[in-house]
Amino acid sequence: MDVAINNVRIEMSRSVAEKARNNAVEHVLDLLLTPPRQSSENKEKDDLERVSYERTREKMRFWILDGKMDDKDVDVKVEQQQTPHVEVFSNMGFDSIDMNIGDMLSNMMPFRRSSKEKKMKVPQALEYFTQEEQSKLVDNEHVLAEAKDRVQNHGIIFIDEVDKIASDNKDNRTDVSRTGVQRDLLPIVEGSNVPTKHGIINTTHILFIAAGAFHSVKPSDLIPELQGRFPIRVELNSLTAEDFVKILEQPKNALAKQYTAMFRTEKVSLSFSKGAIREIAQFAARANEKMEDIGARRLHTIMNTLLDEYLFDMPKRGLIKVSIDKDEVIAKLKDIIEDEDLSRYIL
Repeated sequence: MDVAINNVRIEMSRSVAEKARNNAVEHVLDLLLTPPRQSSENKEKDDLERVSYERTREKMRFWILDGKMDDKDVDVKVEQQQTPHVEVFSNMGFDSIDMNIGDMLSNMMPFRRSSKEKKMKVPQALEYFTQEEQSKLVDNEHVLAEAKDRVQNHGIIFIDEVDKIASDNKDNRTDVSRTGVQRDLLPIVEGSNVPTKHGIINTTHILFIAAGAFHSVKPSDLIPELQGRFPIRVELNSLTAEDFVKILEQPKNALAKQYTAMFRTEKVSLSFSKGAIREIAQFAARANEKMEDIGARRLHTIMNTLLDEYLFDMPKRGLIKVSIDKDEVIAKLKDIIEDEDLSRYIL
């Protein structure tokens, strides 16, 4: 629910971003310009002053949007919400508490609003007012309703390392707790009403996906009732060199792109040739075959070993560009892969 609410709020905030920005500009103009005082004695003079004020306001609006007022300071009243300080003494860990106690207490106890003036540059003020306007334009009840609908009808929950709660009947002390966890999961996976701080969530139509290595236990070691809730079973194959190539290149924050961005922070341009990427993938696949298969995580150690010298030396005078080709990958990784003891230690 927390994830869904955050996603929905971001989407709705984007949909009203333009209107919020326009309103923010008007707030900043109000701080920069004092409207003329209206006098009942001289209506003609009042009209002239109002026209002049509107012209000046329009001109300053253009300057703000054009960035010509970025160095200007404005005094912004920043609102703060103060709630009474309450300490909760309990021998339970906070991970065991399902409800958000802070939210509950803030609803029951009165809070005070205070405001203080804070000096900001125009861009900061625009950002502050834009966020304020977005929060006003986005209806929290609508956000909650949409998030709840997404969770209940389109939600996917991934349960990793489900093999850790399987019982192999070798140790009676741990079997009891593992079986207990399975029985606790059973009604949620089957479909039940779960209380959250955002209300009751029905899990009937949520898709549950479980995964585990099952190297010391078998899926059949799970209690029969839980097995029956996961009718579709798929055996996963080890990643191939071709898979590693895709992982290095295709994702938005692929590993090669991450290292390129890291080097850019030191004003160094990093690039990989196609041959280098393919060779890195080959070495990762070979390392997984020779040692424990840890999947795509192997790429982290391979890449760090390959770029270790550059990472250690940066920032280095005169280092502007680093180009990694196939030959350099082979030169730095071949001996490590072939030396089994060394590869186990490093990779």
